[in-house]
Amino acid sequence: MKKITTLFLAAFLLRLIALNQSLWLDEATTANVVRYFSYRGLVTRFAPTDFHPPLFYLLEKFWTSIFGLSEIALRFPSVIASLLTGLIVFLIAKTTKKINPLWAAAFFLFNPLVIYYSQEARMYSLLTLFITASFYFFLQKKYFLFNLFASLALLTHYGAVFFLLTLYGYLLIKRQPHRFFATLPGPLFALLLLFPLVLHQFVYSQTALVNVTHWSPVLGQANLKNLLLIPLKFTIGRISFYPKFLYYLLSGLAALITFFLALTAPSKFFKYFLITPLLLAFLVSFNTPMLQYFRYLFLLPLLALLLAQTRLTLLRLLVLVIFLITSLAYLFIPAFYREDWRSLAASLPRAATVYLIPSFADPLKYYRPDIIVKDVAALSSPPSSFILLPYGFDIYGLNPRPQLSGLGYAPPRLINFRQLTLETWSK
Repeated sequence: MKKITTLFLAAFLLRLIALNQSLWLDEATTANVVRYFSYRGLVTRFAPTDFHPPLFYLLEKFWTSIFGLSEIALRFPSVIASLLTGLIVFLIAKTTKKINPLWAAAFFLFNPLVIYYSQEARMYSLLTLFITASFYFFLQKKYFLFNLFASLALLTHYGAVFFLLTLYGYLLIKRQPHRFFATLPGPLFALLLLFPLVLHQFVYSQTALVNVTHWSPVLGQANLKNLLLIPLKFTIGRISFYPKFLYYLLSGLAALITFFLALTAPSKFFKYFLITPLLLAFLVSFNTPMLQYFRYLFLLPLLALLLAQTRLTLLRLLVLVIFLITSLAYLFIPAFYREDWRSLAASLPRAATVYLIPSFADPLKYYRPDIIVKDVAALSSPPSSFILLPYGFDIYGLNPRPQLSGLGYAPPRLINFRQLTLETWSK
């Protein structure tokens, strides 16, 4: 009991480090959405123009109505979800009797990608909790609880479909019709509930794919690069460094060791549940791009269980050390933190006007409600001096700089923040 308490206490304390770092774009969207929309509005007005089911936003609105809208308050549900998932991983390992539960929990709790998203005000840690809980109750043959958590997973993120298809495929292969039909009610109910919303979101997403020049690569096209990024990011998280050849060499070697250990573990069952959702996602992404590694955070409990099952003790210890080093590198090196919108917003004069793509203005609205946001499209007749934030220009295929130079503007004065650049133009 003392060991597991110490393990979870250490995991909790690590998640508090830099929890108050600046929100990035998507987190600021979460903050503004739960601030300005009612519960009904989240479902009827916001969700049709989003790409996710609404449950995460509804829960986040309830949480922030009690604890406020600070960075820490917004992110704390993900901290809790991450720790609870670690507890369920421990329970799964304990019930299998062939996996050391402490090792399994440690491999999950200290995984650098898990730690990163346990500090993010988005739905990925919550999805991981719901799917891991449904998997646990599936193993326990507690079908009411399986259906409950499987439906919650679908209402949180559509990526849950890949896990459920994998599960139903397993039951068909094993010829277990009773379990197949016992696990259907919850997911079917959730899908029926979501069906009208999915139709709206599908039409909206198709319009976005046409209007936004480079949106498909951002969503994650089915290509070798995105496929290889999954084991790499599953091993070392979101950190990156120069020179790039050294980064790819070291991170690739770490990923190779990690996945060699996982894929040589005895359990074919856990390997099936780790690999099959990724294969399904890869195939679907040829038509609907969604092969971004963070959408499959819910597979990391499976990876942890497989790593804990291996008999190669020294390599197992090496992988845990890799997880700890990369996690600590993220937590203690600010260069690896999220976009620094907070500092950027603080640098702007009072009631300043900033030109940018309006759909990317949520961080400024969160940190500086007094800022006047103008569409970059209005730069066809710009003032003599103005502030430009070229965030997302590559995605939209925008480059107004040659036009501005042609209108007699001097080269802009640049102020760099973490992953952001502010440009001041004048004649």
